[in-house]
Amino acid sequence: MKKLVIYLIPLLLVGMMAGCVDSGTPADTTESSIVNTDTNTDSNTNIKTEKPKVLTLSITTSVYATGLAEAISEKFKEKYNTEVRFIPKGTGGAILDAKSGASDAIIVHAVGSEEKFMNEGYGVNRKVFAYNFFIIVGPDNDPASIKGLEPQKALQKIVEAGRAGNTVWVTRDDNSGTNKKEINLWAAAGYDYEELKKEGWMRSTGQGMGDTLKYTTSENVRGYTLSDTGTYLKYQKEGLINLEKLVDKGEELTNVYAIILINPKQIDGKDFKESSKLAEWLVSDEGQDFIGNYGKEEFGVSLFSPAVPILTNKEAPIYQWIVKYGFMKDGSKYTECPTKFRYDTNWNFFEFDSTEITG
Repeated sequence: MKKLVIYLIPLLLVGMMAGCVDSGTPADTTESSIVNTDTNTDSNTNIKTEKPKVLTLSITTSVYATGLAEAISEKFKEKYNTEVRFIPKGTGGAILDAKSGASDAIIVHAVGSEEKFMNEGYGVNRKVFAYNFFIIVGPDNDPASIKGLEPQKALQKIVEAGRAGNTVWVTRDDNSGTNKKEINLWAAAGYDYEELKKEGWMRSTGQGMGDTLKYTTSENVRGYTLSDTGTYLKYQKEGLINLEKLVDKGEELTNVYAIILINPKQIDGKDFKESSKLAEWLVSDEGQDFIGNYGKEEFGVSLFSPAVPILTNKEAPIYQWIVKYGFMKDGSKYTECPTKFRYDTNWNFFEFDSTEITG
């Protein structure tokens, strides 16, 4: 009898332990109960989304300093669940970063440098998506008396005033798109940029547009410089600078922005698919409306203008200026992307006969 009791005790203990388990609610092992750190759940639809992809762009400082880049990133992530990250530098620096494999695409504004980059095999499928204008800005007392002049005459008067010890010119001197434009403007005015840099009234910053504007407006400088419209408007409105827009007329001040995808045959591991998606969005109706409206509420005007409707409708003379200063020659035509640089795409590229642009 004692043996029987001994044998029954373990069985009773097992039963008691089993009784402690809630048999009324089975353990929840369905997929919805598993926390997946690689997914997010939309509270409205209860549908999980994948972890955002990441796209890296090397971009000109003007697109970044104005806030347009971050605004585009937010919109693109919302639409495609792809986070766009940026490396802001001048066009020259952006191109060097891209050649080293740092980015999936570039947004720049110096067509000569862009064409060289593409000829070296690094860039494909270039799309022009926006434009604005360069301007010459300076102190409100305008010691060189350049307000309202054409760019060439304005620069000539700045040289005269500088050599007389009455003013200072500030150059970025950073191989950026703005710096490239400045060099061309000096040449058109009859001067050698490298020689001018040796003169004491010209100061070099080696910095981006925002820092150059802040240096130009500083109390011990109060000089002139070349700026893109967008960065100037943003910094002026925010009280970071106190400079007047003095020269803003002349087709040679046209400033054209393009996105170029990294050639996947040249550099492995680049996200060609997502880069293509971003380029498609930038030139879409939605993207163009977004760019055209950016800054209007805060600044009263757009910081950048959408290029696609101007080119589509051939709105003269602006479309001719965009083509002349932002397109590449391809035989007898001007195009945003020459045929030899088009890769694995069915996109339509803008093309115009040369006689239509230059007469």
